[in-house]
Amino acid sequence: MNELIDTNKLTECLHAIGLEHWPEIVSPMITERLSTACHGDFGKWQQVVQSLSADDNNYLAMRDLLLQLSPWRKGPFDVAGIHIDTEWRSDQKWARLRNSIAPLEGKNVLDVGCGNGYYAFEMRAAGAQTVIGVDPTLLFVMQFLTINAFKKDPCIFVLPARLHELPLPARQFDTAFSMGVLYHQRAPIDHLRQLRQTLKPDGQLVLETLYLPGVNAFASTPEDRYARMRNVWLLPSIPELTIWLGRSGYMDIQVIDESITTVSEQRSTEWMTFESLREALDPADSTLTVEGWPAPHRVVVTATAT
Repeated sequence: MNELIDTNKLTECLHAIGLEHWPEIVSPMITERLSTACHGDFGKWQQVVQSLSADDNNYLAMRDLLLQLSPWRKGPFDVAGIHIDTEWRSDQKWARLRNSIAPLEGKNVLDVGCGNGYYAFEMRAAGAQTVIGVDPTLLFVMQFLTINAFKKDPCIFVLPARLHELPLPARQFDTAFSMGVLYHQRAPIDHLRQLRQTLKPDGQLVLETLYLPGVNAFASTPEDRYARMRNVWLLPSIPELTIWLGRSGYMDIQVIDESITTVSEQRSTEWMTFESLREALDPADSTLTVEGWPAPHRVVVTATAT
């Protein structure tokens, strides 16, 4: 059993989902990546996880330990009386979509690019049987392990991996989430096809992504940065995104939410002290980014895998 992730329990859950062949691939990956060889700060983060306890009454000491895992991007969280005021008010995004997706009661869910597992906990609260999250950022995995040290949920796992590293095809999940991931992909259509390879026939994709406003089908790539982010590769209009989904093997494509991200939803806090959305917008015109692109528009789309 891995010291931080119960790989025996993970194996049990994967077998129940019908993914008996996954443990031989993902267990060595977990061992390799949860190590100082993978990240120089791993030892410090591991000590934080092991030092925290739900029975510890030293509020200031626990708060200091949690701050050592900054920056906290997704949230907020409340653990042991401590409010973690994350950069993103992810609860607002969840509220926009939770009543418009297929019910999660009793379902097995894959959450791609899950970060620290904020949405995974919400999925479990909505009745999901098991949630498997994947995210390559080791700090976010350690944040999840820290939060789950308090919540003690045995049916959520966050694996330090990318979607394409999983043994695919593996069409066993009822629902797959990809939120805030597509525009970071150099080959976004490949990402959509890989997501389909995780879904049962008639399983549901829940996709949240940036889009460019417009009634025509088109997509554009920033020359350098978008909203100060370097790793934004291709931004589609909603009609173009719909074409991508149809060409990737989805049907019943539905737009369930469109929104413009505000500085009340994404901002700097004590738990994420770096620049945030405010610094990414044109100070003279908040409808534009500092590079002159439309300010972040986000869409949530559901689609059914064929």
